[in-house]
Amino acid sequence: MTTTVIENIALLVTHDDERPERTDAALVIDDGRVAWVGDARDAPAADLSLDAGGGCVIPGFVDSHAHLMFAGDRADEFEARMAGRTYEAGGIRRTVAATRAATDEQLLANAARLMSELRSQGSTTVEIKSGYGLSVADEERSVRLAATLTPEVTFLGAHVVPAEFLNGTVADDRDAYVDLVVGEMLDACAPHARWIDVFCETGAFTVEESRRILEAGIAKGLGARVHAAQLGESDGVRLAVELGAASVDHGTFLTDRDIEVLAGSNTVATLLPGVEFSTRQPYPDVRRLLDAGATVALATDCNPGSSFTTSMPFCLAVAVRDMGFTPAEALRAATLGGAAALRREDVGHLRLGARADLLVLDAPTYVHFAYRPGVPIIRDVLSA
Repeated sequence: MTTTVIENIALLVTHDDERPERTDAALVIDDGRVAWVGDARDAPAADLSLDAGGGCVIPGFVDSHAHLMFAGDRADEFEARMAGRTYEAGGIRRTVAATRAATDEQLLANAARLMSELRSQGSTTVEIKSGYGLSVADEERSVRLAATLTPEVTFLGAHVVPAEFLNGTVADDRDAYVDLVVGEMLDACAPHARWIDVFCETGAFTVEESRRILEAGIAKGLGARVHAAQLGESDGVRLAVELGAASVDHGTFLTDRDIEVLAGSNTVATLLPGVEFSTRQPYPDVRRLLDAGATVALATDCNPGSSFTTSMPFCLAVAVRDMGFTPAEALRAATLGGAAALRREDVGHLRLGARADLLVLDAPTYVHFAYRPGVPIIRDVLSA
């Protein structure tokens, strides 16, 4: 096996429990794994060497919430929001129409382009959700195509109720769609997915509907994830914790009780700064979560409606500037936090045995993500 030593590291972030950061450090990679970490003067010989140039080396970002399987554009909605219109969940149905009209080749090409952007911005592990097909055939192809790009695939047939089930006559139309999601659609999608998700929100799915959908997915062997508390206070957060969901995402309007139950669980609170930036909603107060002891992640929520960004560095800058994170807390949330939200122990850190997914920065410290927002400071992206 070929070994590689990374030398001349000004600051190395490993997230090791005893020594999470090292100065004047070196790191050795062997067979795609971290094989040695220590002081530069003690670095063992290796087959190859990479000079970090006095830069900072950090774990690759873990983006645990992204919607890449879609077609179409909703820039006009963003423009309208900047002019004062309130964000609503209903815009999703515009993307559903465009996605259904696209070919497999078009959907995959667009998702692959966005994955390339994510990687260039430092995200070495990425979750991809379905949710813009909302028919059996279109959801199945979404998760099937996503699985060619990442092992972290989420079935989100419960994104919104599609237009054809909303004729305004009887409530059974909604029930019929939920029946479809937990029946034929889940059967078709589960073989290609690791997770099931639901948008538990006004304008999307009720707590009762969300429970039924999540429990059906769990019975199929899928892990649970939940969108909740984005548009207002919601019992969806407590539902997520009750069902042992890996993550509850958005959390813009968390109550004290929500924070209490999150802090007492292993459900990660995944915050999505790009959404608040793009919708002008209030930013979550992360201090309440961190001070309570909750595990927090940061993710891009890349999607065509409410957060069309693939840049985790941008999300870190916003998190530090507007959400109360310190630079170290933001980095931890975008790496270790994201890994916890995906229940992954092999990524998000550079301890011994970790996947050698790492970033070499053209900067002496990760503080530069917030200190120099918008500047491309990632010099190298290495991924096992």
